[in-house]
Amino acid sequence: MQQEKELTAKIRALLKAKKVAFKEVSHAPATTCEESAKARGEEVRIGGKTLLFKDKRDFRLFVISAAKQVDSNKVRKILGSQKLRFATTEELAELCSVEKGALPPFGRDILPFDLYLDQSITENQKIAFNAGDLHLSFIMEVSDYLNLVEAKVCSFAKDPEH
Repeated sequence: MQQEKELTAKIRALLKAKKVAFKEVSHAPATTCEESAKARGEEVRIGGKTLLFKDKRDFRLFVISAAKQVDSNKVRKILGSQKLRFATTEELAELCSVEKGALPPFGRDILPFDLYLDQSITENQKIAFNAGDLHLSFIMEVSDYLNLVEAKVCSFAKDPEH
């Protein structure tokens, strides 16, 4: 997909313009968090799992540690909305020019959506993510990522089961 390459180029250009150090890792297509972590040679928890949700008004991006699961009730509460669903495969392609699993964790600098980060992202030193392409990951310091993005940090991970 040519558009995916454009999205990857936009991310790379943003990182270089802001003088952010990052590592690029080319790998076989990775569609799950576990596959991506293995391909990157990193722990699953540093992966930034990016999900596009639609409430009754808008689409919004939510990023959480790949080792965690989203609590949709917490997301509804954050958005003040009872209606909530994942973007469809078709919507991901149309709105973001990506396949499922390739959505990068960038809001308005790259994609036209508000960005919400789960606290789990801030607990790691690094963040790794598919850069708009299932064959390519970027890895960078979380502190650089947090300085780069305009996001609301909140808690929407499922509580651990005891």
